[in-house]
Amino acid sequence: MVYATRDIVQRYWRERTRNADRDTRMGQVLAVREGRMSDVAPDLFPDSGPWQEPIVANMIDIAARDLSEMIAPLPAVNCWSPSMTSEAAQRKADKRTKIATGMVTASDLQNQMYSAADQYLTYGFLPGRVEIDPDLDMPVIRLINPVGCYPLYDRFRRVVGMYQRLHMTEDELCDLYPEVHSQLESRKRDHGGSNMVEVCLYHDKERDMAFLPSFEGFILYDIPNPVGECLIKVAARPGPSAPRGQFDDVLFVQLAKSRFALLTMEAAHKAVQAPLVLPPDVPNVPLGPDAIIRTNNPAGVQRIKLDLPQAAFAEQGALDSELRNGSRFPEVRTGNMDSSVVTGRGVQALMGGFDTQIKTAQAVMARFLTELISLNLRVEEAVYGSRERTLSGLANGTPFEVKYVPSKDIAKDYSVDVQYGLLAGLDPNRWLVFGLQAMGGGLVSKDFMRRQMPADLDAGEEERKIDMERLRESLQTGLLGAAQAIPQMVAQGQDPTEILELISSAIKGRRTGKPIEEIVAKALEPKEESPEDMAEEGQQAGPPQGPPGIPPEGGQPQGVAQLLAGLDSRGQANMSARTMREAPL
Repeated sequence: MVYATRDIVQRYWRERTRNADRDTRMGQVLAVREGRMSDVAPDLFPDSGPWQEPIVANMIDIAARDLSEMIAPLPAVNCWSPSMTSEAAQRKADKRTKIATGMVTASDLQNQMYSAADQYLTYGFLPGRVEIDPDLDMPVIRLINPVGCYPLYDRFRRVVGMYQRLHMTEDELCDLYPEVHSQLESRKRDHGGSNMVEVCLYHDKERDMAFLPSFEGFILYDIPNPVGECLIKVAARPGPSAPRGQFDDVLFVQLAKSRFALLTMEAAHKAVQAPLVLPPDVPNVPLGPDAIIRTNNPAGVQRIKLDLPQAAFAEQGALDSELRNGSRFPEVRTGNMDSSVVTGRGVQALMGGFDTQIKTAQAVMARFLTELISLNLRVEEAVYGSRERTLSGLANGTPFEVKYVPSKDIAKDYSVDVQYGLLAGLDPNRWLVFGLQAMGGGLVSKDFMRRQMPADLDAGEEERKIDMERLRESLQTGLLGAAQAIPQMVAQGQDPTEILELISSAIKGRRTGKPIEEIVAKALEPKEESPEDMAEEGQQAGPPQGPPGIPPEGGQPQGVAQLLAGLDSRGQANMSARTMREAPL
């Protein structure tokens, strides 16, 4: 039997003891979100009766899900920089961008982000690690549930290691690690056959280890770290002390609101079921909706009044307001607004706090994902080196496949640009208005705003596509201008055959799906003339002509047709045609 060193095991118990209060809060917020209110405050809720479970909306769970769904979309990942001047450097950066995008796709990072963003808000921090997936045979990014995690930091708040506590059944542990089966059998005899086993995963820059704390640190596996760097990063929610979840301070407000709702329902139930007050001359009490009570004092027949106190409703409103303020969840997110908002300015004011939360969380996540993707590139190069690799992914909605050699195409360049956008947290309408105004005022470039878009966008590839579209539009505009000049050419005695052939070729080519630039290039290729055609042209040439533009004796001046294409001040393509005639002086 091999055991972990005493320092590793003892530090695990110290970290677990030091974070006991944090673990308690994490357990409480999880119980509240799952609706197990009585687990957190057993004395607050009745053990019997018709009303035991909460009957109000779980605002903590609603706010957490709404916020996490706004934070979860992945940012744009780019390894391309506009400061690159050479075409070779840009092509290399584009290839690294596809490699990084393929790694994000292979890690299924988008689906992980929905749960990870929820855990970040609920628990106050989120660990992530890079590990080798044996099925995919590549390094992937895994976002870890913070429950039971104890990160280790140096004095610069850099992660140097982490303990992760897990619980699994003895059968699951034996299936994963058959070599511990005999030890577990003896443990059953010594400890009464407990079915749950605590497993601790430990990772630092030197090793990746799993051991059993209750077995005095019995090691399940111990693998050397091939990179020599800690492969774990942590995104921590900003705050003055240890990370706290966004809803830690409003847990008992939710409990009080749930308890008041139960009391209100109980009071209403008792008011409906209150006993009857009858005068002495009523010997029997008939029951039913059409029952008749005979008495000389009908005013004395009534139920005991058990009115609900109005202060209870006021207190419920106060608790609801306190819950929204404490969780920083504006009422407008649920579609309820007390005031009539004529313009969008009032909605913007109500949503201000919500926008800053999203912007802050996405700024933290951008840094977190930048470190993880850069670390993934580092592991790819360190482990696979000169092996030829293939990755597939999705960029700009189009599938792609890239082949690369890590030592050649990554070449120790692990820089990654992860952008959620300059105005993260704003809705698309306001983002678009601001972007257009900033570009129109000359404050930023189109390339900068394109990289700030909260979308899966390859800025370099998108710029090239836009340039191609504009050039194609200019070419089409030139063809249309040439077609409009045909009547004028015919009126002046010129031959429009070449223009007609070009337009006819463009129509036929577009009908078969060819791009316009290929059609025009092929139509304008010089035609090879046979010797017979050249001899025939020589016979028909007749006497030599004078310089261009000077008419022969007794003839009319020759015309020179000019077609001009260009861009106006607004960037729109235009084309003009004119004919010049010259006569000798």
